[in-house]
Amino acid sequence: MPTPERRQITGFSNPTIKRLKSLREKKHRKREGHFLAEGLRILTEALEAGKTPKLLVVVEDSELHPLARKIEQATFDSGGEVIETSEAIIAKLSGKSNPQSIIGIYEDHPTPLSDLDRGDSGIWLVAQALRDPGNLGTILRTGDAVGAGGLILIDDCVDPFSVEAVRASMGAIFTQKISQAPWEEFVAWLRAGEGQLVGTSLNTDKDYQSVRYKAPTFLLIGNEAQGLPDEYEGACDTLVKMPMMGKADSLNAAVASAVMAYEVLNQRRK
Repeated sequence: MPTPERRQITGFSNPTIKRLKSLREKKHRKREGHFLAEGLRILTEALEAGKTPKLLVVVEDSELHPLARKIEQATFDSGGEVIETSEAIIAKLSGKSNPQSIIGIYEDHPTPLSDLDRGDSGIWLVAQALRDPGNLGTILRTGDAVGAGGLILIDDCVDPFSVEAVRASMGAIFTQKISQAPWEEFVAWLRAGEGQLVGTSLNTDKDYQSVRYKAPTFLLIGNEAQGLPDEYEGACDTLVKMPMMGKADSLNAAVASAVMAYEVLNQRRK
């Protein structure tokens, strides 16, 4: 069998480059079922999670890091394609003036709610109407850090496979299950089995460290600006809040998720 070779592309107008660049937009990602991930660290995390790129893009005439060579070989071994191109074209694909030297194209991998096994973990993160991709990526990273089962996105959330969310996840996009569902579907699924739904809210006096969390715990974080709707708060088993000693009345959504997740984890560790 002949040794696979890289394909060289030098022009911005090349159809493959145009198609890859289009993956920066949600409608094209949805149509193709693929997304962009950039940088050696994130692509290494993907490989360790058993995910190989369908297509790998590297900078021409550059000395690849040993880990990058390993990713390239895994791409060839899995039947994928490797393209070498200029740094300027890589910058166009990544949307950054100082891009990483390696970009991978992966299949998106949402998990249907019905396929989640709540017994996989004692902690699950749930975000409602999250709008900021940086927050979403950071929440995924937190989930990976605490060993969460995954992230369930409720209602109209930002796309978890956007370039910004993937970048902020630092590779957790490949280690965490991601599911999306409307509120009514999520509540019906949750109440069909075990699970404590804990909402963060300003509409309570219950301190987050005063509650004994029961596994599996589903931590519900609301929209960055509005928080949780009243109906959603009413469906929670308990509402908690974190003490705010300064002038701010609430924490950033991703920070609140991390504080809550580590409180649950620390209770289990004790």
